[in-house]
Amino acid sequence: MKRKIVVLGGGISGYGSAILAKKKGFDTFLTDMGTIAPKFRERLDEWGVEYEEGGHTEERILDANEVIKSPGIPDTAPIVRKIRERGIPVISEIEFAARYKGVAKTICITGSNGKTTTTSLIYKIMKDAGRAVSLGGNIGESFAYSVATGKYFWHVLELSSFQLDGCFKFRADVGVLMNITPDHLDRYDYKLENYALSKMRITQNQTSNDAFIYSADDAQTQLMLDKMDSSLRARQLPFSINTAIASGDGDAVLEGHTFTATVGRRSVCIDTRKMRINGMHNIYNAMAAALATLAAGVDSKVIKRSIYEFSPVEHRLEPAGDRDDIQWINDSKATNVDSVWYALESMTRPTVWIAGGTDKGNDYEPLKEFARRKVKALVCMGVDNSKLVREFTGIIPVIRDCNTFDEAMQAARECATSGDTVLLSPACASFDLFRNYEERGRLFKEWVAQNVLK
Repeated sequence: MKRKIVVLGGGISGYGSAILAKKKGFDTFLTDMGTIAPKFRERLDEWGVEYEEGGHTEERILDANEVIKSPGIPDTAPIVRKIRERGIPVISEIEFAARYKGVAKTICITGSNGKTTTTSLIYKIMKDAGRAVSLGGNIGESFAYSVATGKYFWHVLELSSFQLDGCFKFRADVGVLMNITPDHLDRYDYKLENYALSKMRITQNQTSNDAFIYSADDAQTQLMLDKMDSSLRARQLPFSINTAIASGDGDAVLEGHTFTATVGRRSVCIDTRKMRINGMHNIYNAMAAALATLAAGVDSKVIKRSIYEFSPVEHRLEPAGDRDDIQWINDSKATNVDSVWYALESMTRPTVWIAGGTDKGNDYEPLKEFARRKVKALVCMGVDNSKLVREFTGIIPVIRDCNTFDEAMQAARECATSGDTVLLSPACASFDLFRNYEERGRLFKEWVAQNVLK
């Protein structure tokens, strides 16, 4: 009798998991409370996967041998609670797909900030090096779909804490932890340590043949490492701008405008002034990418060329246009305070800052010094802006409270004058006014193109 696999959620991770399960001969059923995107429905139909949308058939779900849960569905969802009460194992797409990847290896990137840029840069380096490589996890294609339909020797995966929570036997050949700062605390009982423990799962099951890359400048990461040092078996490869480090396995250190990344006997030197991605946060991202790809055996000449060629990631400090000496920058992916800290840190002109959305328990204190020195006006864009207004009153001279996207964009335009930068860097989730941060960023760019650049 076939084992029964139920896939909970019909998004990118869900449809890929269902197709892989079908290909491997499981009795497969996908269920989604909402609607499944047409492009995913087409692929499910093409593979003959049975699915439902607009509700859950509980009897069928609770008859499963195993459930693959999409990362966006919280453990507190009623159907997930019922599944767990039945004792049915609940895993992530990453855990499931890894069972069938064969000899292929993984480079896995997690962290509160910087992981999308770092993942994209690592993927570019691997591709430029001629490796058979897929891009998956939080960006790119579904990891499970890539395993089901392609022949890859490397998978570069951006992993959220939610995806790691559903991993148990999965092992990263190269694990990268960018940083740990407060984010998604609503999913972790508002305890930073719970969230940090999820991030540290990037190291679980690693052996002495594997590599663990992390920021030596990140206090929370260092705290977690001190607690679990004896259980870490992988080669440790720290990167740093501020901290003096010495690692026998290798490291990356910035001196002046140049950083040197070393793994074993191999190294690469990068002049950060030649990089197309600016800001201190992108030096961290490039350091991590250099270490990861050196650990994967890529030639240092390829690494250097790829880093110099790499352009900004969409929605992360992405230039959206420049007119009348006013820069418009789309940083919609900055959904937490730490991301905005890096964005404001990189600002070199008077800034009109657009922020707001669904607050995730933010502490805005770390932003106040930059706000005082660099921000001339704050445009609050959200259904409820009371916390933002309260926190920055007396710090930023002009605050505009706007409840719609168009109102906020008009306000930003009115506040900006020649020599300024208008920065969309929300510090909040997008769900009050938008479907996701991508839609928010896309609408920002479209508005600028239609109302500023024309």
